[in-house]
Amino acid sequence: MKIFNTLTKEKVDFVPINEGEVKIYACGPTVYNFIHIGNARPICVFDVLRRYLEYRGYKVTFVQNFTDIDDKIIKRANEEGTDYETVSKKYIEEFWTDANGLNFRPATVHPLATENIDKIIEIVSGLIDNGHAYAVDGDVYFSTKTFNEYGKLSHQPLEELEAGARIMVGDIKRDPMDFALWKSAKPGEPYWDSPWGKGRPGWHIECSAMVCRYLGESIDIHCGGQDLVFPHHENEIAQSECFTGKPFAKYWMHNGYINVDNVKMSKSLGNFKTVRDVAAVYGYEPIRYLMISSSYRSPINYSIDIIEQCKASLTRLYTCRDSIDFELKNAADGELNVAVKEQLDKRVAQFIEAMDDDLNTADGIAAVFELVRDINTLVIGKGESKATVEYAAKIFDELTGVLGLVYNRQTEVLDADIDAMIEARTQARKEKNWAEADRIRDELKAMGIVLEDTAQGVKWHRE
Repeated sequence: MKIFNTLTKEKVDFVPINEGEVKIYACGPTVYNFIHIGNARPICVFDVLRRYLEYRGYKVTFVQNFTDIDDKIIKRANEEGTDYETVSKKYIEEFWTDANGLNFRPATVHPLATENIDKIIEIVSGLIDNGHAYAVDGDVYFSTKTFNEYGKLSHQPLEELEAGARIMVGDIKRDPMDFALWKSAKPGEPYWDSPWGKGRPGWHIECSAMVCRYLGESIDIHCGGQDLVFPHHENEIAQSECFTGKPFAKYWMHNGYINVDNVKMSKSLGNFKTVRDVAAVYGYEPIRYLMISSSYRSPINYSIDIIEQCKASLTRLYTCRDSIDFELKNAADGELNVAVKEQLDKRVAQFIEAMDDDLNTADGIAAVFELVRDINTLVIGKGESKATVEYAAKIFDELTGVLGLVYNRQTEVLDADIDAMIEARTQARKEKNWAEADRIRDELKAMGIVLEDTAQGVKWHRE
C-alpha cells in the first residue's frame, strides 16, 4: 500500500513501525456544537482507512479524541448559562447520534482531554526542564526556535511562518510563534491545579498527551483535516518530539476541504450545513457516500444535485443486494461456479489495487459497481447454484463493508394476510385464472405493495 505523506509531500510505501500492527490517531471534534459536513469527511474517510487496513489483515489500534475543554466550549457554556461539562457532554452525545448515522465504527479509545490533565502536566514539565518551554505568570509557552525542524510538516521555514503569523504578541511571549502549552485561569473559567498555578491546557498539548498515553511515543499514522496542518499538527510534532526525542508520527494524512455549491462553507456566507440538517432531508448514508466518493485529498462539493446522485448510486447497490437475497431463496444446491468466482475475484483484485493506491476510494467504488454489473450479468436470473450466489453475496458484503456502505438493509416481513394474497395470486396464475390474478394484484397495489413477476418467482416492494 502507498500513502501520500504530508510530511514528505510524496506518495510512499506504507510500512508500519511494528509488522502487522498499525497505530492511528485521528483528531476528533471540539464538542461545542453539532458536527457539520466538513467534520463528517475525516470521520468517514479515516473510518474507511481503519476498515481497509483491518480487511488487509492488520491489527489496528485507532484513537480519536474529544476536545472537551476549549475557548469555544467555555463561550457556549456562558451563552447557555451552564458549565463546560454540561456543554461537552451534550455535544458528545449529539456527535454519536450523527456518527452512528454515518456508520462510523467507534475507535479503540475515545479519550477526553480533561481525563489526561496529569499526562499534559507531565509533558509540559518535561519541556520546561529540557529548555523547550518557559513559564511566565502562570502561563507556559513552547519556544519554537528551540526546535530546528519547526515547519517541516507545513513545509515552510520558521521565518516565513513568523512573517505571515496573525498571532498576538504580548509582553510575556518571547517570540510571536511561541504557543501556549498551559493557560492561567481567568476569573470564572474552569481550572486545574498545576506547578504553575490554576489553569487549563492549550489545545495542541492535549493531542500530544493522548497520543503518548494511548498509543505510545511514536505512531504510524496521524490524520485529520487539511486545516489542521498548521498550526495544530505542526505544534504537536514540535512539542512531542522535543519531549520524547523520538519521531512523533511516521505518516501524516490530511483530507481536503468541502465546498457548498462550489463556494467554501462558512457561517458568514450562510451556507453552513450540519450533518443533522442534511440527514433530516436525505438520510445519513448519502452523506457518507459523498465523503468517500472522491480522493480524500481533493476538495469535494456539496450540492442538492450531487447528494441526489449519491442517493441514486446507493439505490443501485441496494437493488443488487436485494436481488442476491431473492436469488438465494430460489437457488438449488450445487457446486460453486468456478468461472463466476474467477470473474468476481477480479473485482476484488481491482478494489485492492485502487485502495492500495493512497486509499483511492473513488476507484474502489468504481470496482464495486463493476462487481454489481458482473453479479447482475452472471448470477441474477441465471439459475446459479446456492454456493455461487452465496459467494457473490460474500464478495459484495466484504467490499461494501470496507467502504461502510449498504448498512441500512432491512428485511421486511409481510403481514400473513398479504403473504396469503400473494400466494393466492400465484396459484391463480398457475390455473390461468388471469382475471383473479389481476384483481389480487390491483388490490395489493392499492395497499402499496407492488409485485414484479420474474423467471425466479414474484418480487415485491413497497411504493
